[in-house]
Amino acid sequence: MKDKPMAGRNVDAVFFDLDGVLVDATEWHYEALNRALGLFGFEITRYEHLTTYNGLPTRRKLEMLTVEKGLPKALHGLISRVKQAYTVQEIQTRCWPAFEKEYMLSRLRREGYRLAVCSNAVRESVTMMLERSGILGYFELLVSNEDVANPKPDPEIYLETCRRLGLDPSRVVVVEDAPHGIESARRAGTRVCEVSGFPEVDWKRLGAFLDSAQREGGASPC
Repeated sequence: MKDKPMAGRNVDAVFFDLDGVLVDATEWHYEALNRALGLFGFEITRYEHLTTYNGLPTRRKLEMLTVEKGLPKALHGLISRVKQAYTVQEIQTRCWPAFEKEYMLSRLRREGYRLAVCSNAVRESVTMMLERSGILGYFELLVSNEDVANPKPDPEIYLETCRRLGLDPSRVVVVEDAPHGIESARRAGTRVCEVSGFPEVDWKRLGAFLDSAQREGGASPC
């Protein structure tokens, strides 16, 4: 059953991307994948990462590498497994709680917003990062790239999250940092709070964005 909108409000929920938004993990994925690719003589350069690959799921990156650099398709499964093992190592050694994220999420919950995470990462990584960051319990729903057929920049992940929670996309704010995620959220019809990365995601910035959305039905730049 679809929840009733909060009285007098234009926004009912906030959905978060994970890497580079709630957890400073963008580099972890880049480094883990390059370690796995390096075993077979391939790599993604820093420029390629920043301009093309950032925010895409591993399977999509490997498909692109096959087309662009001749990576054998038969290696995709093995490289994905090795990359995930390296990613787990990165999470276990570098992922810790951040007070400003906990405070932001506690304020959002206290003010009645429904919260979800929508990530192009696999579910194991999503759950592990949120657990080690101490913020898993704040979220009503986690949606990973394993829960949809089409990852970001396709809008499916945000539309599916709205469907599961019974929400109108126009009444949802999405916090995103990467171009592929921003495109996904816009195509889904949500309001998008764009940030440049992990340090910009806090209650002061997001709270001001939400206040603007609630007062005016629009929103100031995040």
